[in-house]
Amino acid sequence: MVKIIMENWFLKLLSLTFAVILWFFVMGEQRLEQGYSASLQLRNIPEGLMIANDVPSTIDVRISGPRTLLMNLKPSEVRLSVDLTGLKAGVTSFKRLEEQLNLPTALKVTRLSPPAIDVRLEAIQKKIIPVRVILKGELPAVAHIGGVYPNPAQVEIEGAKSQVKKINEAVTDPVEIDGAMADVEASVALSPPGQYVSFSQKQTILVKVAIVVDTEGPPSAQEEKHGE
Repeated sequence: MVKIIMENWFLKLLSLTFAVILWFFVMGEQRLEQGYSASLQLRNIPEGLMIANDVPSTIDVRISGPRTLLMNLKPSEVRLSVDLTGLKAGVTSFKRLEEQLNLPTALKVTRLSPPAIDVRLEAIQKKIIPVRVILKGELPAVAHIGGVYPNPAQVEIEGAKSQVKKINEAVTDPVEIDGAMADVEASVALSPPGQYVSFSQKQTILVKVAIVVDTEGPPSAQEEKHGE
């Protein structure tokens, strides 16, 4: 045993000396504090559920430690990951987020902003709703609308259950009919249904607005004629 220890004793002593010097250098080195913007990732969202509240995508982190270590710490290495495995619908608070940071032992987290996050999970629900076409502009006095025909006339939405149940129609972007004397056809998008609700498929609606021209003149003129 002694023989093994004594083998290459000079190299071993030299290595130990350098290790002690390095330790004193690191521990005695000037300490700094620096701020980072840590990306936040939410992992393993349970099937059938979705996040239904605003969760910050980044967390402001203040880290203190030896100057050398801080200078070598890349911003991309400062990131947080929160595991949602096994959670049920409702609000869950996550605290002590600094424990999710994988930092060298000599580095310490001095502040987190925000210090905790709340994650609200809701059941995903689907619903079919009618399309309502928005018209923009005025027709000439001798014309009127004979009908408005969206295609498709209904669309499917999906999202957070509490939001989906409040939505009863899908509204299009405005269709311009100002001054039209013939049928108007347009391809328009649907306005976003809600913050935590989306269309099951990307929706572009084909709209036909039937324009009827009154060849005998505007209704007021016809009424005057019948009154004579």
